Amino acid sequence: MTTLKELAKLLNLSVSTVSKALNDSHEISAQTKKRVHELATKLNYKPNRIAQQLKSNKTKTIGVVLPTVTNPFFAEVLHGIETEATKKDYDILVCLSDEHLEKEERSLELLSNGSVDGFIIAVARESQVKSETQHLEKVLNNDLPIVLFDRVVDAIICDKVVVDDFLSVYEATKYLIDKEQRQAILLISNIEELSVGKLRVKGYKAAVDEAGQPSYILNLGQSTDVEKEVFTYLNNNPSIDAVVSIDHITGIVAINMAKKLKREIPKSLSVIGFGYDHTQMLSSPKISIIHQKAHAIGEMAMKTIISNLTLENHKVETSIVPSELKLSESTKKA
Repeated sequence: MTTLKELAKLLNLSVSTVSKALNDSHEISAQTKKRVHELATKLNYKPNRIAQQLKSNKTKTIGVVLPTVTNPFFAEVLHGIETEATKKDYDILVCLSDEHLEKEERSLELLSNGSVDGFIIAVARESQVKSETQHLEKVLNNDLPIVLFDRVVDAIICDKVVVDDFLSVYEATKYLIDKEQRQAILLISNIEELSVGKLRVKGYKAAVDEAGQPSYILNLGQSTDVEKEVFTYLNNNPSIDAVVSIDHITGIVAINMAKKLKREIPKSLSVIGFGYDHTQMLSSPKISIIHQKAHAIGEMAMKTIISNLTLENHKVETSIVPSELKLSESTKKA
C-alpha cells in the first residue's frame, strides 16, 4: 500500500504539502493539487484512518440510532445519511432501538465510548411516550453533538431536522375541502402519541375547524388488526367522503377496505396518505401522498452534524425539509 511519504518522494514534494493538497487546503495551488490527486488515484492511495484519528482525536464516524428500518421512511433517511457521509469521507455506525427506551439507552452508551464523534437520532416510541430524555442529555453533556430528526424532543437543545408536520396535513386537508368539496374527512392514525403524530392531528383539526366541519378521528394505536378496524369504521360511517392518513400504512389500508365496501375511489371517497416515491405503486388506484422527502432529510441531518463538528461558528437550529403533496389516482384532480 502506498504511503504518504512515498507519494511525497515520487512527487518531489514535502509530506506536509502532499497532505494539505489531499485535504484541499487553500494554501496549495490548483496545479499542485491536480498532480497530487492524479498520482494518488493512479497508485490507489488510501489515507491511514487510524493515524488520522490519533492525530486529530476524531473518528470521522457518526452514530445513527433508528427506531426501525422496516418502515421505508427510516430506511430512506438512512440511505440519505450514508450518501452524504460517503461524499464527506465519514463512516456511520447504525443501531436499532426497536422502539424501546432501554435499547436506545444501550446504543448511546455503547457508541459514546470514543467510537463516534456525534449522533443522528430518531427517538424511540417508548422514549417519547415516557418523556425520557436523560440519556440524550448525558450524551450532550459529554460534548458529543446530536442531530434529532423526525421525532424530536423540544426540551433538548440540539440541532433538529424535520418536515412541517402541521402544515403538510393542514394543506392536504384544505385541498380536500376547497378543491374537492369534501364534507366528512376522516383522519386515521397509528402514531397519535408521537410528536409528529400530534402535530399532524393539529394540522387536520385546524383545517376542518376553519371550514366549520366536524372532525372524524380513528386512532389505531398499536392495534394488531388495522384492516378490521378501518373496515368497521368506514362501514359504520358511510358519510365519510375522504380519508387523510398520517402514517405510511393506513392510507393504503383505507383504499383496500373501501374497495371491499364497493366504494368508488375517488368518486365517492378520496384518500391521501404519507409516503415516498415508490408508495404510489403499492395501491390500486395509486394513492395520493404527502411526500416527506426522506432522502433529503437524511442528507440534511448528516450535513448538520458535520457542520457542528467542523465549524467554530456553528449555531444550533431546526432545519425544515419541505414536504410535497403529490396527487395521484386516489384523489379527484390528479
